[in-house]
Amino acid sequence: MDLTALEKRPNDDAYLFGPGPAWFAFAMTLALMVVDYVDRQVIVSLFPYMKADWGLSDKQLGALASVVSVTVALGALPVALFADRASRVKSIVAMATVWSLATISCMFTRSYGQLLAARSLVGLGEAGYGSVGAALIASHFPARMRSALMAGFFASASVGAVLGVMLGGVIAARWGWHAAFGVVGVPGLVLALAYLKVRDYRTVALDAALDAKRRSLGEAARHIVGLLVRSPTMLWVCVGGAAQLIVVSALWSWLASFLNRVHGIAPGQAGVKAALVVLAGALGSVVWGAVADRAGRRAPARKLAVMALLCIVSMLLIAFAFGADKVGVALDPGAQFTLIVVGGFVATCTVGPVSAIVIDVIHPGVRATGSSVLALFQNLFGLAAGPFLVGVLSDAWGHADDAGAGLTQALTAIPAFGAVAALAFLLAGRSYEADKSRASELALAPAAATPALA
Repeated sequence: MDLTALEKRPNDDAYLFGPGPAWFAFAMTLALMVVDYVDRQVIVSLFPYMKADWGLSDKQLGALASVVSVTVALGALPVALFADRASRVKSIVAMATVWSLATISCMFTRSYGQLLAARSLVGLGEAGYGSVGAALIASHFPARMRSALMAGFFASASVGAVLGVMLGGVIAARWGWHAAFGVVGVPGLVLALAYLKVRDYRTVALDAALDAKRRSLGEAARHIVGLLVRSPTMLWVCVGGAAQLIVVSALWSWLASFLNRVHGIAPGQAGVKAALVVLAGALGSVVWGAVADRAGRRAPARKLAVMALLCIVSMLLIAFAFGADKVGVALDPGAQFTLIVVGGFVATCTVGPVSAIVIDVIHPGVRATGSSVLALFQNLFGLAAGPFLVGVLSDAWGHADDAGAGLTQALTAIPAFGAVAALAFLLAGRSYEADKSRASELALAPAAATPALA
């Protein structure tokens, strides 16, 4: 999102319309972020019911989770370009209405194709919501408050993910899996209607150089490629962040099914236990973000080395939790789940630092675009890839007489992407300080001296 409106404000350390409208906007945008992720994650606890009811393969189930991230990734840039030229409030109302209606429509699907199409519309509605919502919140509040507010806004996504995983199984156990979509879809419609009361900030004219970069998808795409070419750090961080999210999304999407198939836990209870791992990951993202920041105080590149180490640790923990028997170790269910929780806590180690590093190495004038590039990589090559890859491997390695064998092997293998992430972060560490210094120098240079980056 373009935050030029914030830079044009007469007093950047004041509320745009006053505390009341600001906090109302924050509360409404935060609530929609929670609903966004509830609607996105609710399906993972429904996998056991869908498999039993429709006889779906694991590849088909994985696609139902992955397709949302695919359409989010592909739709985010067009939505952001539109919202920058229209109304942020009306754009958010439209997005929430689309994803909520699409979620509710899943309730009425009677075939896999219909459900896949409905899920793709959920992602299309959610595309761009994070960036548009963040821009709206930032516009309302004084600059001194924005960091804390942004942290709270994006942390609410984890709350929604936890609730989605937990509620799906609980609702399905009581009223059936179709009903789960209807129950979680309605709150978004109510909030979308109420969101019309949020005050928008005025759309402002951009300078010609920046406006040219945002005028069309083609121009924006060329600008994105240019950002990656100019900053090897950004390229490797995008690769590493996406690779580690393959591990995280695979674990979050398939753990409930694993607990149901392998340990015979009822789907509703399995969803609640899986939600605990999602919660552990949410806490881990905060803890490891602070650890990485502290490690990089004296030598900035150390934060990338710490991230690489944590990726390897999470790989070993999760792979051992699911594949201990392959090395002759017998884990009881309690010990295995404990290892999974700890592995999930460590696996989200990159979530916070990657965003900060991208901002460090990008010219301030195009930081929003740099963040959108990271979001594209994370959604398309990370969040979308993980659930689908597990499904494909589970089908390929599964046995007719053991419903959980293929899934267990897939969950043992997928953490290997942590090694890919670690390598990418180590490579990023080689150029990080130079790229960071270059970005700082450009930020201090006169605007006319950096037209290519504006």
